[in-house]
Amino acid sequence: MNREDRPVTVTSHEEIYRCRVFRLEREQVVLGNGTEVSLDIIRHPGASAILPLTSDGRLLMLRQYRHAVGGFIWEIPAGTLNPGEDPLACAHRELAEETGFSARSMEKIGEITPLPGYSDERIHLYVAADLTPAEQRLDEDEWLHVEALPIGRVMEMVREGAIQDGKTLCSLLFLEHGAGRNLHPAAVKRIRGEG
Repeated sequence: MNREDRPVTVTSHEEIYRCRVFRLEREQVVLGNGTEVSLDIIRHPGASAILPLTSDGRLLMLRQYRHAVGGFIWEIPAGTLNPGEDPLACAHRELAEETGFSARSMEKIGEITPLPGYSDERIHLYVAADLTPAEQRLDEDEWLHVEALPIGRVMEMVREGAIQDGKTLCSLLFLEHGAGRNLHPAAVKRIRGEG
């Protein structure tokens, strides 16, 4: 049995803090190599993030205020799963709430673990198409602007370092490298900078 196959044993567990979105827990752990460590872990219910693609090949992007990083950043619509909520249902809900559009087509393109060193959060990534107007319902702590940007411009912003949000960058990477099999071929060409 190599080190990676050896079991990890949790010897104690305590909840340090609980808030609206996540819990902070501390676990005493014996790793497979025999080392004992104390680990602080953020337990998060998970989230869904959406790349909303318009019929004319633009992406709905958010310019959203994020207090933790000290200002507005570019990102895609996303939100935390409600208790027992399916990630696809969360994606549909968050798209409408944040952008004021719903999607007739929603396709999962990937899943990421953004902070595996200290959180169990998983973000489910979707591409949305066939958008129709819906009611925008922002939460009281959401301060954002929705902008429809050409995909080519979004990719330039990535190269320029103007987009730094991890879920947005990963979603664009998945999309650029072939995820979104059910997209219209013309949309795929625009994503890849071919049209």
